[in-house]
Amino acid sequence: MAGGVVSGLSATPAEAFCSVFDRAPCAPTFCSVFDHGVCIPEIDYPIGEDLRLTIDSRTEPPKSPDGDLDTIAALFTALRSCWTPPQQDVARAGMEVSVRLSFKRSGDVIASPRWTYTTPGAPNEARQTYRNSVTAALSRCTPLHLSKGLGGAIAGRPIAIRFVENRELPHKEAQP
Repeated sequence: MAGGVVSGLSATPAEAFCSVFDRAPCAPTFCSVFDHGVCIPEIDYPIGEDLRLTIDSRTEPPKSPDGDLDTIAALFTALRSCWTPPQQDVARAGMEVSVRLSFKRSGDVIASPRWTYTTPGAPNEARQTYRNSVTAALSRCTPLHLSKGLGGAIAGRPIAIRFVENRELPHKEAQP
């Protein structure tokens, strides 16, 4: 993109992607190393072949949407509303787990979720605590009530969900 033009459309500097070659201010598409907490850029991603969601323990879970889920945002809100982090006395500061799964048109999970990441060096009991927490959340949520359109759009597409423990915990010995 040169001179703030995207596909023949004029873009204002605030809407343009940042580049070391640009001379105008722009909205960054990445998080800074100075940001504390979970990095969630404030940009709209195009829908690709997979969907990614981060759920952190510090943020209050939203209220689950009423009725059929008909947008990706509603789907993500429903998934966020299901997770209850482990109790603080068994929680591990800085713990992260990621899972990858797909849904059927009916809103059921296609197969058992694949665990793709767990914080390195975490004790087995911490790993199991977070796996149990995520498994319970998926059990509470599914089957999702998907609209016909959203069910067709996401059926079989992988969704990667990252769960992050970022609460201020009373005990410091559990930090990685």
